[in-house]
Amino acid sequence: MRPRTIAILFLSGLLLIVFLQNTQVVSIRFLFWKLSMSRIIFLPLLIILGFIAGFFTGRKSVQ
Repeated sequence: MRPRTIAILFLSGLLLIVFLQNTQVVSIRFLFWKLSMSRIIFLPLLIILGFIAGFFTGRKSVQ
């Protein structure tokens, strides 16, 4: 196996362990809303939102 493949498998395994250890329910309060969800759903959601925000802020503006 190539080192890149091994690194991806290792990091994926670590990420899976972090997700599986955080299964408790958390409550999120934002302005007038209160949302309760499992951390196993909340963490990937935040990661995806972070990547999207980074993508749009890191793009070069077309003029």
